[in-house]
Amino acid sequence: MENAALLQALVHNAIDGIITIDASGIVESINPAACKLFAYQEHEVVGKNISMLMPSTDRENHDGYLHTYKKTGKPHIIGIGRELTGRTKDGYHFPFKLGVSEVKYAGRTIYAGSIHDLTQQKADEVRLKNYASHLEELVEERTKTLNDAIKAIEKSKEKVSASLEKEKELSKLKNRFLSMASHEFRTPLSTVHLSASLIEKYAEPYQDEKIAKHVGKIIKSVTNLTSVLNDFLYMEQLEGGKVEANPTHFDIVFLATEITEEMQLLAKESQQINYTHTGIQNQVFLDQNLLKNCIVNLITNAIKYSGDICCIEFTTKIDETHCIITVKDNGIGIPEDDQQHLFQPFFRAHNTGNIAGTGLGLNIVERYLSLMKGKVSFSSTTTEGTLFTLTFKL
Repeated sequence: MENAALLQALVHNAIDGIITIDASGIVESINPAACKLFAYQEHEVVGKNISMLMPSTDRENHDGYLHTYKKTGKPHIIGIGRELTGRTKDGYHFPFKLGVSEVKYAGRTIYAGSIHDLTQQKADEVRLKNYASHLEELVEERTKTLNDAIKAIEKSKEKVSASLEKEKELSKLKNRFLSMASHEFRTPLSTVHLSASLIEKYAEPYQDEKIAKHVGKIIKSVTNLTSVLNDFLYMEQLEGGKVEANPTHFDIVFLATEITEEMQLLAKESQQINYTHTGIQNQVFLDQNLLKNCIVNLITNAIKYSGDICCIEFTTKIDETHCIITVKDNGIGIPEDDQQHLFQPFFRAHNTGNIAGTGLGLNIVERYLSLMKGKVSFSSTTTEGTLFTLTFKL
């Protein structure tokens, strides 16, 4: 009795609709959720044929399904989840997902159906489809150059496939696509960024927070996508052996000051980047472009993974034997279990949440340092933040 009462309570309070019918299609029970879906009272449905809850197009076939199943044993719906259309008391049609189970009990065959309303899901799908269609129209207007590039890639693919083995062909096409896409996306992305900035400027007299909010989202998304494209471009160049260290003599203090000023513009409103230098001289013999990319990557991570109010410490030091560069933040830190995988491509620590990123940056830093015969090390906790150290032997 206790188990029966528990079962009844579960069915009665289930979120999805549950209906049971006999072998002839007559409704034996219907729970409150199903009554609400079909806008019927329980007494209006129990004892009636289940086809009353179906559109006329399905109603005529239902009894035939049961008859065929009892005769052949081949299920049309039973044991197979599928999407159907239901009809409410007032004639409104709505989509739902139906799962039917066959139950043999006390010499009888009963069919239990679980009904999950898909109305909201279908509406969301339509909205998403419409939104995607709208974006496609916008992109199409600004990316004729990219479409031409893609066509060129497809033609190149046909030529390559005739002369290379399949595995090598796909690898080369991947690298070629990454390189071309990274370059060709920049034009439409720049257009989108400029258009968003103009919209923001022209909307200033209206002081509309919603416009400012959505324009900000566009600009942030374009910035993130540009960063992703840069990462893929750097990886493609590294994989293709196109990157070599070209060291020159330069003033590291001048470079670091320039980087600090640039990154401060990208930092969050109340974030402060503090740069200091110590040592007996300012001159180093390294690849200036590769070094700048490494430092920018580390400071970008410090900005992304730190709070809105924080201080990021950036230092350079030159002694008799080494040049040492550090970037320290007090952000979310790197969980201990993730630290061993930190420099693997596409790896991201599990506490990064929805913060944008590709997981390529630190792998690129490590490989650039290797080209310059430098080393990268770090220490991090989830309570005190992260310190990255770049070391070069003079």
